[in-house]
Amino acid sequence: MALAPAGGRKGTVERLKYYLKAGKLKLVARGIYAVVPPGVPVKTYQPDPFLVAAAVRPDGVFAYHGALELLGAAHSVWMRYSLYVENRRRPLRLNNSTDIRFLEHPGPMRTAPCRNLGLRKIEYRGKLVQATGPERTLVEGFRRPAEVGGLQELINSAGGFVVLDLGLLQEILHCYNIANLWAAAGWFLERFRRSFHVTEGVLDQMAQRCPRAPQYLERSRREGVLAPRWNLLLPEELVNLREPDER
Repeated sequence: MALAPAGGRKGTVERLKYYLKAGKLKLVARGIYAVVPPGVPVKTYQPDPFLVAAAVRPDGVFAYHGALELLGAAHSVWMRYSLYVENRRRPLRLNNSTDIRFLEHPGPMRTAPCRNLGLRKIEYRGKLVQATGPERTLVEGFRRPAEVGGLQELINSAGGFVVLDLGLLQEILHCYNIANLWAAAGWFLERFRRSFHVTEGVLDQMAQRCPRAPQYLERSRREGVLAPRWNLLLPEELVNLREPDER
């Protein structure tokens, strides 16, 4: 909502107080106000978390489940939104139900060759916001599954990507240089090879970078089924996942 500068700062503050008291504005963060739609009680109004987060940190990059939503691939609704920012700040809670978190950029992606790799601009409600693209969202989801709502949510969502740039995916994996991530991404591509036109040659290249000994995909778990090609111990519920037309 535009507030005319008439009266200077004092006039602006008075207008803000008036609109807040009238229930036409809602304070969501210091210096950030949301316009309340007519007829909606201010106490129950839930501002759009993407617009709030973008207003609070215009430099932010939406990641994890928020990126899945912006990419139109999220399998379910999740009330946590994460952004990469230059300087972390305390999380923001909207209406005691939605969390917006401001995280540091992952260490391996802070170097010059990797920093902007796999990012894209997405139009959201008339505003351009920045987010991790499908390739980086997939890799970083495997790196921190809890941030995307769990492995099953990640795989069900990522399986719906329209396209994956396999060259870009491997560039991002090179930046992280973690054997588990190569294995997880390779296993995923093998499961969805027809959807993303994955050749056996690509899978062989990725398999060469897998762990030498079996490792858990989720560090917190101590049970799973081995995917031999990838030396990866997977949760049982993921083992039989196939492309949609194979189910």
